[in-house]
Amino acid sequence: MATLDNRVFDNGLSVLDTEANSIHVTSQEATSYSDATSASTLGNSTSLSVGAPSDRSGGGREVTVSAITDGNIVGTGTATHYAIVDTSNSRLLVTGALTASQSVTNGNTFSLASFKIGIPDPA
Repeated sequence: MATLDNRVFDNGLSVLDTEANSIHVTSQEATSYSDATSASTLGNSTSLSVGAPSDRSGGGREVTVSAITDGNIVGTGTATHYAIVDTSNSRLLVTGALTASQSVTNGNTFSLASFKIGIPDPA
């Protein structure tokens, strides 16, 4: 049976804890930093907080992204995904689908419930 030590998982996930500093809601799944922060972005927040890696239910490791309550909408469209970025190094770190897509309008605000990002144990 294949195994990975928690240190292997944690070093991958700790990038989110130590380098991620902005989250965007996007009109499609972003494929690059530029896509996430300009081409597809509909809004963003810099109050991103990602917890330290911990045990994941079902095996593996995960981090928790705290709820966002102060997102600024900067475009009009349908937000379908999120993108977490490292603005200091211009890196797209993770993307994912929103629980539900939502129509947004420039000048409004958005919020996101807390969620988890994890890596399962190897099969």
